[in-house]
Amino acid sequence: MLLAELREAVLEANLELQRRGLILYTFGNASGMDRGEGLVAIKPSGVPYEAMQASDLVITDLDGRIVEGRLKPSSDLDTHLELYREFTGIGGVVHTHSEFATAWAQAGTAIPCYGTTHADYFNGGVPVTPPLNDEQIAGDYELNTGRVIVERFRGLDPMATPAVLVAGHAPFAWGRTAAEAAHNAVVLEYVARMAYRSRQINPGLGEVSPALLRRHYERKHGPNATYGQR
Repeated sequence: MLLAELREAVLEANLELQRRGLILYTFGNASGMDRGEGLVAIKPSGVPYEAMQASDLVITDLDGRIVEGRLKPSSDLDTHLELYREFTGIGGVVHTHSEFATAWAQAGTAIPCYGTTHADYFNGGVPVTPPLNDEQIAGDYELNTGRVIVERFRGLDPMATPAVLVAGHAPFAWGRTAAEAAHNAVVLEYVARMAYRSRQINPGLGEVSPALLRRHYERKHGPNATYGQR
């Protein structure tokens, strides 16, 4: 079986989304990429998480050609592939319809950084894309979804803010590995819920100060990070 280790990692990322309550029925998907081989492993379309095995995952190249697999790949494959092509530092992509992050996406509203929990993972607010127009929707819809994400990140570092809200749709998250992408998707849902509740408590709430944002983000991700064990 091709890319057995990557298959297992991507299967585990998909199952982690279900364990953490980000998945309802077969909503959402996770993928991972072997940069050395130039190949992607992705969840098959419509297969229940409870029944899915590593052998069910579909292997494609970056052009979407199926290299190995008996099932159809996720319908979001072209979005994943566009992110892998353009965000060359990533090795995993996750798409969910988790409740609170999706609510922000449907509202067409970025998630502001209201506090340090958010700042520990995202270097500023989580951006939202512009809505796709009728031509983009009627054409290569999934590919165009990837393209609006990439365009929204012009001038932004996708590794510093490893998630996005697709307006009217739902969130995507990514990371250096499939496991990291799943982790970021779980955290995204958590900060989306906290931001919603914070705004309910104080509708006039402003974002965290740049100094506090920078201190918390760099404590985990900066060149002199102090979080965790060396």
